Amino acid sequence: MIQYEITRMDLDAHEFHVRMTVQRNAPGPLTLRLPAWIPGSYMIRDFARHITEIAASDAAGDVPVVKRDKQTWEVASTRDEVVVVYRVYAFDLSVRACYLDRFRAYFNGTGMFLAVDGARDADWQLVIERPRDAGAAGWSVATTLPAQGVDGDGFGRYAGHGIARLYDCPVEIGVFRRLAFSVDGVPHAMVVSDGGAFDESRVTADLAPICAEHGAMFGELPVDQYLFLTLASADGYGGLEHADSTSLICKRSDLPRVGLDRPDNGYRQFLALCSHEYFHLWNVKRIRPAVLADADLSREVHTELLWAFEGITSYYDELALVRSGVLDGDEYLDLLAGTVTRVMRGAGRARQSIAASSFDAWTKFYKQEENAPNAIVSYYAKGALVAFGLDITLRQLSDDRVSLDDLMRALWQRHGRSAVGVPERGIERVAADLVDAPLDDFFASYVYGTVELPLTAWFAAVGVGVRLRAPRAADDVGGQRRDPPPQPAAPALGARFTAQPDGLRITHVLAGGAAQSAGLCAGDQLIAIAGERVDGGNVAAVLGRVAGDAVDVHYFRRGRLVAAALPLRPAADDTCDLWQLTADESTPQALARRAAWWRSRRAQDH
Repeated sequence: MIQYEITRMDLDAHEFHVRMTVQRNAPGPLTLRLPAWIPGSYMIRDFARHITEIAASDAAGDVPVVKRDKQTWEVASTRDEVVVVYRVYAFDLSVRACYLDRFRAYFNGTGMFLAVDGARDADWQLVIERPRDAGAAGWSVATTLPAQGVDGDGFGRYAGHGIARLYDCPVEIGVFRRLAFSVDGVPHAMVVSDGGAFDESRVTADLAPICAEHGAMFGELPVDQYLFLTLASADGYGGLEHADSTSLICKRSDLPRVGLDRPDNGYRQFLALCSHEYFHLWNVKRIRPAVLADADLSREVHTELLWAFEGITSYYDELALVRSGVLDGDEYLDLLAGTVTRVMRGAGRARQSIAASSFDAWTKFYKQEENAPNAIVSYYAKGALVAFGLDITLRQLSDDRVSLDDLMRALWQRHGRSAVGVPERGIERVAADLVDAPLDDFFASYVYGTVELPLTAWFAAVGVGVRLRAPRAADDVGGQRRDPPPQPAAPALGARFTAQPDGLRITHVLAGGAAQSAGLCAGDQLIAIAGERVDGGNVAAVLGRVAGDAVDVHYFRRGRLVAAALPLRPAADDTCDLWQLTADESTPQALARRAAWWRSRRAQDH
């Protein structure tokens, strides 16, 4: 038995004080470890660096604690009961770690609780004591940890079996609003911290059918409760999945204001985030790569399958919005066009496959630098488009008897319910079995290769028109529209930048673009184009006014003023428009397929 007690929360020092009592029968030193990463976020984060003090004692008195590596401690005691006390510095405002201040406490077990070697499956208890600070008097606890004896605010004792369960239940403590709803009789809730004023009933009214769509597709909900832990902030976005909960960060402006008619861009993004993490109930938390089942959290664990577990999830997170009726078809195409645009604006799609992106997530996708757009591809965004293409391909090969829905249900039955991990080439084998046809070319080209996606053909198969064009403005990411773009396209800088008071700081130079030809590189401070001072808002306008083959630019590199000639090249056709084709523009089969693609799974099953 291992008991953890959060005995104090030092709000101003941002430190949790933890007391750990280990009861055991085995002789010899006690070895303690803290994970280096958290499941669902594939980067070494070295949580142990946040342990600021550690000490141990047993019945005989103080016991030496020796650090063996960056995340391992050895306690030199052979007694049956050993007490370890330590402090955790908590000031990481993300969904992955721990945070504590005068307004809120939050933690994931991977950043808080030391594991005992050889006791992976031990019973544990966790006691969360109420903070002593007067400012925390109104705080409550929100978590799916199994309660054993807690008060009305959730402070007290929780208990469970196996360290994996303790690590998989984030905890939110503070003042928050709790929104409750039900999905197929299963209680669901969302707690929102620091959300300001928003339409609470709108959130639950929209989330319930979205969650129900996912449940209907898989045929069951594998939980007896579910909790969305949501932190609203001035500027933030992200989520992390857990077995029966998720942690989310969103902008306050993404929450729906009272009186909102149709979902605006921010609220769509928030709903898609909720939908994404909820889909992970099945796809990642239960259907998962074999190598990630009981993964070693002390080191990287590589798989080529993240494109499926994140990309397929990214495909369904927005598709569920239209299937549930929360968005209409045009609104859904608006979101999907944005995904196409994000993929097309990265030259890395021609250099890295989504399988390779998955494998290298630890060192490339999660550690992006200035060359990232030219060298890597997102297994989320391109993975979603490949999932769409696989959906279309399965429908076409089976005369519309089989879709990606059927593949996901088959994976659930074969791997999710049985808790048998998916082998590295397992998904394509299951897909081929469903349509009784080889899919080697599809996977070789689009999953393990870098062949350009045949988007025009895929969209035509579901009665959707597609066009790639130059962007109309700096914030143009495409969308649902069929009106012709202006001609000709304006010149483009060929770089990404951040605005500063004295110019632009170049963050990324795009391969083959004008900035690269002019010799600009990341870190340069661009101050003038054609003798005119530039800022974040006037680059396109300045370039649009000049003529000729090139224009003079001035910039600072390492404090030295440099002049160069920037070639005038039109912006690339990397911005996507999508629209629904009419009966005169498409075929009856394609229009029927589009209707089936968007049809509610709940309606089909009933």
